[in-house]
Amino acid sequence: MKTLLLDLNVILDVILDRKPDADAAAALWRAIEAGHGRGLIPAHGITTIFYLIEKARGAAFARQGVERLISVFGVAPVNETVVRRALALAWRDFEDAVCAAAAESSGCEVIVTRDPSDFPDAPLPVVDPIAALSWLKA
Repeated sequence: MKTLLLDLNVILDVILDRKPDADAAAALWRAIEAGHGRGLIPAHGITTIFYLIEKARGAAFARQGVERLISVFGVAPVNETVVRRALALAWRDFEDAVCAAAAESSGCEVIVTRDPSDFPDAPLPVVDPIAALSWLKA
């Protein structure tokens, strides 16, 4: 099964219904939910999502949201090895480097982000949600 890591901006586009990007991100989410591929979210992204939902809707709603999220997506671990790899990438944006290192460590085939240019010299292909959807269905 094809495995991809979704950058936090793709998940937040769906959760926050950020137009115009929400439609492509939601279509990708549905494809993963339907079993067309395995989607992962980096562990640190889960905590960020919880925080944002909690601030907007409260802790109980945030717990439900994260529970739903992990019923669809797996979690790519972020451990010392991943952090060291991210440091070695020496990117300007450390969070993006952690995403790339987590994807690599988890055996993902692609990273999906709304901003592929944020992943310079990534260790695996980086695509936007529309390209990821086409890749999954190919």
